[in-house]
Amino acid sequence: MKASDYIAEYLIAKGVSDVFGYPGGMVTHLMDSFGKYRDKITAHLCYNEQGAAMAACGFALAGGGIGVAYATSGPGATNLITGICNAYMDSIPTVFITGQVNSYEQKGDLNVRQRGFQETDIVSIVKPITKYAVSVNSVDELRESLDRAFYEADHGRKGPALLDIAMNVTRLDIAPATARGFEGGSEQAQNISDSDIRRISDAIAHSVRPVLLVGNGLPRTDGEVFSLLNSIPLPVVSSMPAVDVRAGAERYYGFIGAYGDRTANFVVAKSDLLISIGARLDVRQVGARRENFAPDSLIVRVDNDPGELEYKAHDGEIGVRADSMCALRQIAELYKYTDKDYSEWFAVCDEISEELKGTDDREPNIMMREIGKYIPEGSVITTDVGQNQVWAAQSLEIKNGQRLLFSAGHGAMGFSLPAAIGASYCTDLPVWSLNGDGGIQMNIQEMQWISRERLPVRIVIFNNHALGMIRHFQEMYFDSYYFQTVEQNGYACPDFEKLAAAYRMDYRRIDDVQNVRQALTGLADAPTLIEVCLSGDTYVFPKLEFGKPNQDQEPLLDRELYNKLQSL
Repeated sequence: MKASDYIAEYLIAKGVSDVFGYPGGMVTHLMDSFGKYRDKITAHLCYNEQGAAMAACGFALAGGGIGVAYATSGPGATNLITGICNAYMDSIPTVFITGQVNSYEQKGDLNVRQRGFQETDIVSIVKPITKYAVSVNSVDELRESLDRAFYEADHGRKGPALLDIAMNVTRLDIAPATARGFEGGSEQAQNISDSDIRRISDAIAHSVRPVLLVGNGLPRTDGEVFSLLNSIPLPVVSSMPAVDVRAGAERYYGFIGAYGDRTANFVVAKSDLLISIGARLDVRQVGARRENFAPDSLIVRVDNDPGELEYKAHDGEIGVRADSMCALRQIAELYKYTDKDYSEWFAVCDEISEELKGTDDREPNIMMREIGKYIPEGSVITTDVGQNQVWAAQSLEIKNGQRLLFSAGHGAMGFSLPAAIGASYCTDLPVWSLNGDGGIQMNIQEMQWISRERLPVRIVIFNNHALGMIRHFQEMYFDSYYFQTVEQNGYACPDFEKLAAAYRMDYRRIDDVQNVRQALTGLADAPTLIEVCLSGDTYVFPKLEFGKPNQDQEPLLDRELYNKLQSL
């Protein structure tokens, strides 16, 4: 059969229902094959290849399985890079297929920049941000390369794989039955070793103020996760990317870090044992001076990536390589056999929470909380990067079954809109895409995709007429010289009401908290743009000043209250 038809059939056999991409000369045979098999697999047209890559990420994050995106050679392939990097940093199972010029047109060992038109060595470019990337210049390599790509994307610490396939390969014939393949073998999820179990059990026995930290490496789509979390009699905190754990964790005290909940940061600071599962404990989570993080705690750190365990938060921490779900089950089992009473510790956590209630409520947080009341249970919510992202993490009251999807490690503005599009193919409910007026303009062209397909995506734009996060930095560190971040000094945004009309979308406007209900009542299952009008002087608080301990965030607490909480 024709190789491009084989690729389509291979994807279908792998359970891939949707792929995302953009036409180009080097993928015309692949596009033709997707057209032939359109009753079994749908190829969705984006308007910039970055949109396709981000849609594949959103599709995978929302539970659609492995996300797949394709693009032609040269600029098509390079436009995928931001989405590929996003998948790598956030461990998203994705496969990217790029077309390449015919094998006989490639420069090979010639000392030239390119030989073929739009020839680019995309494999060398993405090697550092993929688990597997290979050039396919022979039809004999095709099946094995596909097998390897899908295996690597979905095994171990998940992530992206890329196949760069020469155009002449896609038009050749292949005999699938005799083609050389690859079998990666079945992978058994790794339990905590017996020796580490003994060390953890000893740590539990000697602790009186333990805390469980949930990171993005622990899945939140499995109901078993919340059952296990609630069976462990400990306060629970999370990293920001895992903040949707609050939907089902009964003893949840917030997310930690530079922009985290003051309560969560104080709880961790007062702990004597921190059990971290699937959290990277990077600078945004623990602060610049790692010794200030959980200073009196023994840290037990579980991760399935041994490289992460090398980057220690404390010199004396217990690093455990294991699958996050296996580890959670084993730790829950350990706590079945402890008769320790943590009531005094919970009283301290509750007192901290009560003392800090409402400390950082500001207009955007209140607005975000109010909007969240109108987002149904089970909905997928995507955020962009910037102030809107932090307001969502801080203030959305996440309901049963809701998922809050971030570009976490890579922090890519322009993520929310195409990720919401990808997620929309995995759910029967409208998807909510939260954005700032800056981030929405990064991939604003994908509004045409939403309009064309009449996708039920709610695009919420928090418009402060500024690049708010960087404007705040300029206020703090550059004497309020707002270069390129405000409308009076180089930045501008469009009339979003007219933009909604141009893209045939319903438009709603929210000017204050009082008209949220009116704006969000009676929304149709159709493309909708909701503009939330904010003052330009918006801030993300609390915010950690570089070098300070997590619990001492800006604006500073009254010192009497701070010292009281420190003494608990």
